[in-house]
Amino acid sequence: MENVITNINQLDFDNLYSYDDYYKWQFNDRVELIKGKIHKMSTTTYSRHQELVWNFSMQIDKYLRNKPCKAYFAPFDVRLPRTKDDNVSPKITVLQPDICIVCDLSKLDEKGCDGAPDLVIEILSPGNSDKEMKLKYDVYKESGVKEYWIVQPEYQNVLVYALDDSGKFIGKHPITASDFLTSTIFPDFTIDLSEAFAE
Repeated sequence: MENVITNINQLDFDNLYSYDDYYKWQFNDRVELIKGKIHKMSTTTYSRHQELVWNFSMQIDKYLRNKPCKAYFAPFDVRLPRTKDDNVSPKITVLQPDICIVCDLSKLDEKGCDGAPDLVIEILSPGNSDKEMKLKYDVYKESGVKEYWIVQPEYQNVLVYALDDSGKFIGKHPITASDFLTSTIFPDFTIDLSEAFAE
């Protein structure tokens, strides 16, 4: 009989897990898998983080009206494909970006998004910047996310990375709260960061 996982403490954080494992877990803790390794998500809901998700989402919603792309917000599973350096079969990445935009609607299913979104936005919270800045940056790049924004509330700026033809992220100059941010892949989409960072 298969062992049912109802408590995160039943898992070995040194092991590699598959999406089948992840999908069967029956505990309330929010986790992500990065190349098969478990990473706990913060259990604390920061009000500033929620405000920023809302502020960015409102401007995204206006832009996407009557367009074929769709936006999704965490919790929403994004399953990213293994990359060529992943030589262990269970290695899989399942992330829950704060905001993502998907234009290839064939990637959507009842479990979330199977493949790279076009745009991913991660809003940093205290304690998670290392994961966003290092691990997630790598997997978003490797899986083909076309544009990646890292929102830094502490500094009131956004770091924008766009995927080039060789599969590398090219970073722009940090865009501050007094600026307008224009998407690289959606050139008619501009966010007023003074509104996005408004309290």
